[in-house]
Amino acid sequence: QVQLVESGGGLVQPGGSLRLSCTASGSILRINIMEWYRQTPGKERELVASITSAGNTNYADSVKGRFTISRDSTSKTMYLQMNSLKPEDTGVYYCNGILRTTYSDISRSYWGQGIQVTVSS
Repeated sequence: QVQLVESGGGLVQPGGSLRLSCTASGSILRINIMEWYRQTPGKERELVASITSAGNTNYADSVKGRFTISRDSTSKTMYLQMNSLKPEDTGVYYCNGILRTTYSDISRSYWGQGIQVTVSS
């Protein structure tokens, strides 16, 4: 079994900062890509940021220059540093890992349970 667990969400005022963490555990052989998605009511889940095993990153235009994704391969943990937060950043943030397990020859996607981020005064 594989588990991805998010932490670090909460309520913050506009202009503030939060750091989300996502830790993967279980029978993991290799993590190829880790991603952060968010979902707001009435909208589809959108990709916020991603990072490959080589450290290449990608960001949604709406968060460029404000959010930074990083990962610690040793601890299988991914982070999302969110600065200059805006009310429109409010949503449920999901961690996704595209990885191979020790019991399968193919990579597949595993999701965390999601964590709420609310930006409001």
